[in-house]
Amino acid sequence: MSGHSKWAKIKRYKAVTDAKKGKVFSKLAKEISVACKHGGGDPGFNPRLRTILMKARAVNMPVDNIDRAIKKGTGELEGVNYEEITYEGYAPGGVALVVDVLTDNKNRTAGEIRMILTKSGGHLASAKHLFHRKGQIVIPKEQIGEDDLMSLVLDAGAEDMTSDETSYTITTDSHTFEAVHKAIETKGLKPTTAEVAYLPITPVSVNDERTAKSVLALIEALEEHDDVQNVHASLDISDELVEKISAAT
Repeated sequence: MSGHSKWAKIKRYKAVTDAKKGKVFSKLAKEISVACKHGGGDPGFNPRLRTILMKARAVNMPVDNIDRAIKKGTGELEGVNYEEITYEGYAPGGVALVVDVLTDNKNRTAGEIRMILTKSGGHLASAKHLFHRKGQIVIPKEQIGEDDLMSLVLDAGAEDMTSDETSYTITTDSHTFEAVHKAIETKGLKPTTAEVAYLPITPVSVNDERTAKSVLALIEALEEHDDVQNVHASLDISDELVEKISAAT
């Protein structure tokens, strides 16, 4: 699990950057609408919507934006029909990628994703088999002690918990994610991240700074695309290299 907490750290850093760019709101609005279309607009009966709303609150998404997205998903307002697609590929250094997309034009999006990968030294290819579909929840350390959190999440069905200097990363089976997430919410804890994601079975270590920058630049280019919702990577780099690259960005 060593690579998971480091990847979570990169994602937390990028979440702040993305929020400043403002693009995160439009992507969350898409997710909210699609979740409502498939599961209804009541988060009490729609676990997927409840998780996305948590993400929206974490980046201070305006309530009006959230309400409008919910109404588009339930049909109260006119909205766009989005198709959910997953692309697989590789970045420089042999880092595997899984890219979640919501698009209203899959042919256009497919060509643009392929172009981003090619320009950055990557390519499309089968890669999903190199990942587990797991729940991942990140909680800041100042909210709770390690022993108390460990007891709480294991009792709720979590598989593992790791930590770094600032946070705990909890891993669950995709089927027990909702139960663990609910136990954490009931305790009054506020996760930084809570999602069901593709986590690498065997993370790919990248120790060369140039290669690491290339991989992160490719991930950023993919995430900049309007149709891309999430990018999952098998990247595993040292804490020192993460900090060095983050500081220079």
